[in-house]
Amino acid sequence: MKTNVIADPVGGTGALGEFTLRGMLIGVLITVVFTAANVYFGLKAGLTFSTSIPAAVISMALLRALGGATMQENNIVQTVASAAGTLSSIIFVLPGLVIVGWWTGFPFWMSFGICATGGILGVMYTIPLRRALVTDSDLPYPEGVACAEVLKVGAGQAQNADIEAVESGGAGLRAVLVGSIVSAAFYIVVQTQLFTSDVVRYFRFGRSGAASGFDFSLSFALFAIGHLVGPAVGIAMLLGALIGWGWGVPHFLLSHPAAGSAATVAQGAWAHYVRFLGAGAIGVAAIWTLGTLVRPVIRGLAGALASSRARKAGQAHTLARTEHDIPIGTVALVSLGCLVPVGWLLWHFSVISGLGRFGTLLTVGGVIFVAIMGFLVSTVCGYMAGLIGSSNSPLSGIGILVVVIFALMLVAALSSHLPANAGRALVAFSLFVTAVVFAVASIANNNLQDLKTGQLVDATPSKQQWALVVGVIAGALVIPPVLDLVNHAYGFLGAPGVDPAHALPAPQAGLISALAQGVIQHNIDWSAILAGAGIGAACIALDEGLGRVFRTVSLPPLAVGLGIYLPTSSTLMIVVGSLVGWWFNRRCERLPRGEAVKQLGVLLASGLIVGESLLGVMFSALVVFSGKAAPLALVGPQFKTASMWLGGTAFAAVIYLLYRWVPRLVSA
Repeated sequence: MKTNVIADPVGGTGALGEFTLRGMLIGVLITVVFTAANVYFGLKAGLTFSTSIPAAVISMALLRALGGATMQENNIVQTVASAAGTLSSIIFVLPGLVIVGWWTGFPFWMSFGICATGGILGVMYTIPLRRALVTDSDLPYPEGVACAEVLKVGAGQAQNADIEAVESGGAGLRAVLVGSIVSAAFYIVVQTQLFTSDVVRYFRFGRSGAASGFDFSLSFALFAIGHLVGPAVGIAMLLGALIGWGWGVPHFLLSHPAAGSAATVAQGAWAHYVRFLGAGAIGVAAIWTLGTLVRPVIRGLAGALASSRARKAGQAHTLARTEHDIPIGTVALVSLGCLVPVGWLLWHFSVISGLGRFGTLLTVGGVIFVAIMGFLVSTVCGYMAGLIGSSNSPLSGIGILVVVIFALMLVAALSSHLPANAGRALVAFSLFVTAVVFAVASIANNNLQDLKTGQLVDATPSKQQWALVVGVIAGALVIPPVLDLVNHAYGFLGAPGVDPAHALPAPQAGLISALAQGVIQHNIDWSAILAGAGIGAACIALDEGLGRVFRTVSLPPLAVGLGIYLPTSSTLMIVVGSLVGWWFNRRCERLPRGEAVKQLGVLLASGLIVGESLLGVMFSALVVFSGKAAPLALVGPQFKTASMWLGGTAFAAVIYLLYRWVPRLVSA
């Protein structure tokens, strides 16, 4: 196999074809596509997906065609592309500025600045955490380990000969492509309204005034997310949904009666009360996680400083190539370099928002807050990505904690010095600062997952870290125009003048903006948040007890919180996918080449997510250019009942056929 001598961005050369120009270009192209898909999907479902595995499969196919590829070069491509799955999580905060009516669109350079500076800070902050949370940790890193196995397959170094034999024949790429085509085709039929998009029912409990309901979204992407996250997260989300809709919604309707249809009052109770239960549960789980990390983080920082001293003493050669991080001095300089434009963005925003009289205080305080809170959230997110995967770590809870803390600080520092009508500007400023911290958290959420993959494939950490910087910049260029596109096509639920029937839910952005408004305008219901905190504490205790008694059984508290505050249209199909995926994997264990079939199931699920998400972005453009909310509709509302039966039956049938087809790829 051909190898190339390449320059290490931090000094030195190596014989591995690792950090190459073609790898960068392929990674950037994949990043652009997956970023667009993740932005749309996240606004619709409240979840983003890890793009590392599908990116690795696509990269292997392309580099294999070009020739001379190495496993490490493939790893760099997926590292660049993985920024798509993480930086796009900024959609959990940034649309809040539109929802509160401060922005009508997304100014490109301000949005780019938030994403790029925060994302690069996220890369830098996780570098000293690598030893604590990757090298010297027994965290499972499920997505990172799975991605490493895919890369080993492509290089002919898989531990499992069956997986290697299947992948060398292109079965993995076929699984991704078929999944993409099937989910895209189903999405198109749904847009014609011949198939319904979801199966919904709301109902009342006698004459009590209480109500509840459910909403199964017929989404292959949500189903596939369930397959990837597994039964523990799925069951935890189901428990959260039962708490929210089986107890919470009826309970709050009994204590706060409301007039209207069952659907209207149930959704109102969930939006105004129940989601704050989830916010409290997620916040407690995030704080608990942070408390467990103090010692590992201190050890990791000590290791990073020791490595830096070895380099300065001219002993870098004593460190293995796989222990070469970006030097800690460079990390510090790049971090400071990012905080300068962050300061300018905060000062500029304070001036245009009418808070210029306090511009210096807001800028200095905001930069300090970003610097300190960014490192803390990087730690939490990195740990949770290692525990349950980057697709399921506590980004939502982090956003909730950050916006509440910063909003409380603004109230304490400025509320007595500002007129009453300045509250809206303070809400906008708190969301702006939260967006920067959230960009830090989103990249930290995935960076350690990538570094785990790199550890397993003998990659050079410093090259991966520079590759992720490239991916951050590419993703930051894509996110603002895609957000503008879907905003003009649909709008976000709760934004001024938006049709709720067609708006994208953007659940986290709506919740975080509501929290900012509640804290600053002094109208937040703390009782619901405190009750949620109690639920979160109970879930933590239950999870700890299950772990000690059964060892392999868990109930992730964060997933319970997500199940409470995400709409059932986002959670129930994930639960179904997790249970079907569990059944599929159990069935694979009885097959002669079961591990290979399991891996193909993961790739099929990745394809299902990508196909539907990309079609969603394309359909957004069609809505904008046509001026019609449903430009592909062939039937009207009178077909609703028939479309529900047709869509539900077709969805189940396609799932059955796909899961029957995947095992045949192994014998093909």
